Amino acid sequence: MRGPGETQLEVDRRDIGRRIAHLRKQLEKVRAHRSRYRARRRRAAIPTVALVGYTNAGKSTLLNRLSDANVLVADKLFATLDPTTRRIELPDGRQVLLTDTVGFIQKLPTTLVAAFQATLEEIAEADLLLHVVDITHLNANAQAQAVRATLEEIQVINIPMVTALNKIDLLPDPTSSLDRVDEFERAVPISALTGEGIPTLLSSIEFELYESMSQIKVLLPYKAGRLISLFHEQGSVNEIQHNENTVMIEGRIPTRLASHYEKYHI
Repeated sequence: MRGPGETQLEVDRRDIGRRIAHLRKQLEKVRAHRSRYRARRRRAAIPTVALVGYTNAGKSTLLNRLSDANVLVADKLFATLDPTTRRIELPDGRQVLLTDTVGFIQKLPTTLVAAFQATLEEIAEADLLLHVVDITHLNANAQAQAVRATLEEIQVINIPMVTALNKIDLLPDPTSSLDRVDEFERAVPISALTGEGIPTLLSSIEFELYESMSQIKVLLPYKAGRLISLFHEQGSVNEIQHNENTVMIEGRIPTRLASHYEKYHI
């Protein structure tokens, strides 16, 4: 009911304002839940791989192929809004967590970034990005660039990446995809639908997570005990020197973990 002298437009604005406030509260609840979930994953020390890609590139189909996740697969924009995480096994038996995320579009509007914050935060927390590209699309390169532009916008471009050139089953000659491998970062031709190329893709993920190492020298305060332990557990220490309040460590660390030590470089 309208008050005295109140127009219908003012009533509509008030209702929209209430709705926006309600949605913001719900989004904050989702973000808080996802934050607690990510903290538990970090304590479990299981690497996380985030699926990224232009919308309709086949990310959800790939997640289903790798994990039997039965995630919604739909040929439409933003079919996946909430992150879906599943455990998958690599060739050597080690396990990783694979997370599906929202499909990107060119120049993702700033107003949508807030709505997709939960899924975008999953990307920022990932140890490795798995970029899925529809290699059959006429604008495959432009779509890949749009994804990279969004990754730069949310400041995660430093996370290691493997590219899956998807849908090779739709090419007249699937082997022709090999001619385009050099156009993309650490690219592997695959078909998420038929499973072709999946073993090679898993091997590439395994290499980037566990075998690709970065040489670093850091000065860590003792209060950063988690990073000190992480270096010893997953890295290779060449030299260590204990000081009064800090410890200097020089050695090699998996590239996926290098960003955690950036502010301690010496």
